[in-house]
Formats: sequence, structure tokens, C-alpha cells
Amino acid sequence: MAHAVYVSNADSREISVLRLDDDGVLTFVESQPVNGTVMPMAMSPDHRYLYASLRSDPFAVAVFATDPATGRLTPLSTAPLPDNMAYLSTDRSGRFLLSASYSGDKIAVNPIAPDGSVAPPVEVKSTPPHAHSIVTDLSNRYLFAAALGGDVILQYRFDAETGRLTPNQPPHVETAAGAGPRHLVFHPDGSLAYGTNELDGTVNTYRFESATGTLSLIASAAAMPSGDGPPWTSELRLTPNGRYLYVAERTSSTLTGFRIDPAAGLLEPLGHTPTEARPRGFAIDPSGRFLVAAGQLSHGVTSYAIGPETGSLTPRHRLAVGLDPNWVEIVDLR
Repeated sequence: MAHAVYVSNADSREISVLRLDDDGVLTFVESQPVNGTVMPMAMSPDHRYLYASLRSDPFAVAVFATDPATGRLTPLSTAPLPDNMAYLSTDRSGRFLLSASYSGDKIAVNPIAPDGSVAPPVEVKSTPPHAHSIVTDLSNRYLFAAALGGDVILQYRFDAETGRLTPNQPPHVETAAGAGPRHLVFHPDGSLAYGTNELDGTVNTYRFESATGTLSLIASAAAMPSGDGPPWTSELRLTPNGRYLYVAERTSSTLTGFRIDPAAGLLEPLGHTPTEARPRGFAIDPSGRFLVAAGQLSHGVTSYAIGPETGSLTPRHRLAVGLDPNWVEIVDLR
């Protein structure tokens, strides 16, 4: 099955639409211009709509319809956001757009209408410094936001009918001092979560208690190659089967792989793969066969085949895109 790959290019203010075929080859489909510095993106759960955060004034989200056969984008609407949002996601139902502001120290919840348009926020909450991600758990009953400057992951109860947030008890889980928690992903079985720490180059493993909606730290593993300078991790992604986890590290321009222990959820290092220069964003296709990484300084993307038995990354194809590519989303084509 072929896939559509979406790459946001901040400096050239465009979204590159690519086709990823079963052999790992990338083909250019189109470039969709946007009216701002485009960075984080989020796909609706049904893959009908793509949301893109515009991080230049006026801060907004651009909404696009996706063609299920070609991946091409059709601009639908633009809606204001409460601040310069560094991260977008939707709740598990696709009824709410979730956003986090690194520079504005806040998170927001905006309703999404049936036509994909984004309404004014129902929640805007202040956070410790530098909120950098916002996601719900698989049950859609709890919401988490990483605050990089506060060394905490905030914990909320999430009302999936209204979008309202209530601080959970405890209201946050702390990381190591100076770790700088950035992004958080949930394991497909729902019992574990993994968080990348930007400033100390580690990835944390958390046990998720579904009865209380809270996280507890199990272990921390190094994602930064030794001797490469100050850590600067960015994205992390899981394969859909939950066997492997990958973390991007910008100082060394590498992708670090881990095998996940099926019993305890702990991370077993697989090594470091050189990739595009300053890899801020990457994604894994829904089949779990390919990873596509973007380089902010190389202005290109590379596809990798994921070894099903080893988790190894084998380069398959490289393609130039726009300027400062920084976010990648991948969906199946029909």
C-alpha cells in the first residue's frame, strides 16, 4: 500500500506532499503554500483533515482536506490560535484540537466542527515555562502536557464531551532537574508511555495507571551518542506494533533506536543511525515498515526501511523538499 507523506517547511512557508511507495521510494506530489511559518501538524483520526500551526503573527491553524487517493491538499479554513503553538494534536475522537505554546507557556483546547473547521477555544490554561506537547491517553479520558522549562509533565482529567480540563491528582509528574521534557507517546497497549527529554538527551519510560490517569517513572535511557556535544533531542515515535521506539537527536543528526521489552516495557538500545542534518521531525508509516526523517539544515527527507526482526534502519530514498522541514505526518492512501 502506498502512503501520503506531509512535510511542513517553515522558512519556505509550504507543505510538501509526497508519495511513499512499498519499495520506500519517495515521489513529489505537490507543494501547498501557507500564509505563515508552518511547523507542527496534526492529522484527524479519520485522516480526512490536516491541521497545521502557523507560528508567525497572526498565530493560527490552517485546515486542509486530504484526497484519500492522492494525498493532495485542499485549503478549507484558517482559525486563530491563542498563541504561537509549538505542538498540535487532536483528541482520540477528532472532536478537539489540542495545542501547546512553548513561548507563551500555555495549552489550549479548541472544538472541531464536523466540516473540520476549528472553533474558538473552550480551554486555555497557563503552564510552567515552555509547554512543548499535549496528548490524550488511548482511552481519551486523560490529557498530558510536557513543560520543558518546568521539568514536569502536567496531568489532567479530560472531558471528551466538552473538552474541559481538570487537574488530576497529583497534577504533574516531575522529571530529573534540567531534563527538559518535550514529547510524549503512549504504547499501543495503553499501559506505558515514553517521553523524550530535550536537554539531557534521555528518554523516560512511564507506567500509566488507567484507573487514576497518572504516570509513574520506571526508567530512563540515554538517546544521545556519546561525545557529540550538548544533547538536543526532538521527536520520538513508536512502531504501530509497539516493538520499537526511535528518538531524533539534533546535535549529532542521528536517529536512536530502542527495542521495547514486551514484559516490562523497558528500552534496549539498538544503536544510532546518521540521518538528515538537524532532524527535528520524523514519522513512521501506519504499517510500521518505513520511517521518514526531515532535516532542518539539509532541506531534505530520507526514507528508511525498518527491519521487522531487528529494528534496524536502512536508507531507501532521499528527496529535497522546502526550506527548514521540521514536521512529518504519514497516512495510508486508498
